Amino acid sequence: MLDPIPPPPQIVSQLTQPLADALGLKTLPFHIHEVILAFAVYTWVNFSLAPVLSSKLFPTIYRNLAPRTKVNWDVHVVSLFQSCTINFLALWVMYVDQERKEMSWQERVWGYTGAGGMIQGFAAGYFVWDLMITLMNIDCFGYSMLAHAISALTVFSLGFRPFVNFYGPTFILYEMSSPFLNIHWFFDKTNMTGTRAQLINGLLLLVTFFSCRLVWGTYQSVRVYQDVWAALQAPRRKMALGNATMSAVTEGAGDSVSEMMMFAGDEVVPVWLAIVYLGSNVVLNTLNFYWFGKMIEALRKRFQQPSQAEKTVHSNGDATTSVKASGADVDYATEPHHRVVPVETEDDVDIVM
Repeated sequence: MLDPIPPPPQIVSQLTQPLADALGLKTLPFHIHEVILAFAVYTWVNFSLAPVLSSKLFPTIYRNLAPRTKVNWDVHVVSLFQSCTINFLALWVMYVDQERKEMSWQERVWGYTGAGGMIQGFAAGYFVWDLMITLMNIDCFGYSMLAHAISALTVFSLGFRPFVNFYGPTFILYEMSSPFLNIHWFFDKTNMTGTRAQLINGLLLLVTFFSCRLVWGTYQSVRVYQDVWAALQAPRRKMALGNATMSAVTEGAGDSVSEMMMFAGDEVVPVWLAIVYLGSNVVLNTLNFYWFGKMIEALRKRFQQPSQAEKTVHSNGDATTSVKASGADVDYATEPHHRVVPVETEDDVDIVM
């Protein structure tokens, strides 16, 4: 399937070519405009749209947020926007791209389609923005988020070699849980902690996170491990294609090279590439299991009865007390007719992807 977005201006591709050659990212010049576009849009949403829109929709709440929480708020707006957009695009590509359904493991490892490149371009642009924001606010997001940003950017950038381009839309579906995660976070910040709406959203969050990241993600990780292992083990032979050469494994390669293998070249999977890609994938999966435990813990705190050790809130039911615990801001907020529930503003589970 071709990229539905027109190609970048020739001058842009030419300027990108030295970087692409240096990093071995052969298809990056064809999608650099999508990387730049995604980065520019998410940066604009972060620094322009989110503050303006939030000030209009939640003037009192947004204006009174602590600086660190306001940064987090804007990031969650970007994450909500991005997750809805990229989920739609990935599902659309997986549904309409008939080539995906017939790919061999060779094509899944070395193959390339324009539609898959588009998904990787938008994803890479987002993770460039994610890395920038994390580095700018490392004290707020912490080193686990930095590891996530670096690993995700690495995984999706390697798709431009091309390498496992097939799995770009597949792993993007991790994002299916992100809208619920962001909505859950906004419930906390808009005095809706402990409400039925947050409970329903929280259950949907747990279901989608468990299904998309832990079940689907682990299954697809096993598949990509199997494909990469097959590529590492299989013998190969060079096949002539005009003036170019292309690698193909001897078993099941056939006598012709499909168009989607046009960028494969004299390709093998270097051991370092397998280690970097699969290592990054392991980091992401490990973080997913860690975050799932933190999410269950956070939800339990929001809907359990307060313990004697918690701060006593004034009996009028609408007071808010704030204390420092382990360097994090912990808000004890209540609404009229609702029980007191702790809301951990800086220790919330922040999962951008």
